Amino acid sequence: MNAITQQKLIAVSFSCLIGWAFTFLATNVFRDYATGLFIWLPIVMGITSTILFGYKYPDKKKTMRNLSFLALLIYCIGILALAIDGFVCLLMAAPLGFVLVYIGYLVGYHFFLKSKIKSNTSATIIILILSVPALMAFESIITVKNDIRSITTKIEIDAPPEIVWKNVIEFPELNEPTELIFKTGIAYPISANISGHGVGAIRNCNFSTGSFVEPITVWDEANLLRFDVIKQPEPMKEVSFYTNIHPPHLNGFWVSEQGQFKLTKLPNGHTLLEGTTWYKNKIKPEFYWAFWSDYIVHKIHERVLSHIKTQSEIKR
Repeated sequence: MNAITQQKLIAVSFSCLIGWAFTFLATNVFRDYATGLFIWLPIVMGITSTILFGYKYPDKKKTMRNLSFLALLIYCIGILALAIDGFVCLLMAAPLGFVLVYIGYLVGYHFFLKSKIKSNTSATIIILILSVPALMAFESIITVKNDIRSITTKIEIDAPPEIVWKNVIEFPELNEPTELIFKTGIAYPISANISGHGVGAIRNCNFSTGSFVEPITVWDEANLLRFDVIKQPEPMKEVSFYTNIHPPHLNGFWVSEQGQFKLTKLPNGHTLLEGTTWYKNKIKPEFYWAFWSDYIVHKIHERVLSHIKTQSEIKR
């Protein structure tokens, strides 16, 4: 093994080792999925791999960049092999990780253009490494208010509200999903049934991973059905090398709070049906993960509303 190859191995291996160690620390010790894990850790991995290789070969800029991406790839493979998480969540996180590792590489490279930084390589790496668990620990102890988000999806149905209402409160089993998102393990709706009538009735919306238990809080027949959510299943089944893994984010990090169906009679005799879900997403950074969670909720709405439309128009 020549000197360059050896230095590449050191840079990538060390970056991956701190990545795996601190990912386990965040998810299984602090049990927190926040900016320390999804923002600062990939930046530090990019900086570290760049510094460890660049302090001996500062002119090989392209190699430093490629080593940062290689470290990210091996880190992801290790996350799967160690059963820390599954394929789908890694795919969701990959675009953010790719950008942040690249930023880390840029920071590391430009640090090496300054001799004072270069002369304190060991101190720089130690400080960077210690900053990751420090940030994770800080985030785990502070109280952060999670905003409630709402997603509304609409569909026009060729049926009067009285017919649509019957298919809103409960509906028969849906066909197997054709949407790609639901073939990845993301939970999808199967059917709905209700026990009782009016406010206080219990609606069960059955998903592929279990049932949402929904006590009715507003029963305005043919106009508005609103409900709380007092119990919910896991949001997905992770796809992994192993038959059954349960990373901590499957419980309590995506929380459905409330939902409703609003029916509006249109001048042409049709019904405008609007489905709304209010939920909290406790995974940070919110700007990134809200994109994914909003999209998934919208696809769930589309599946349910389309089924209600089909059932209502058949029964006319």
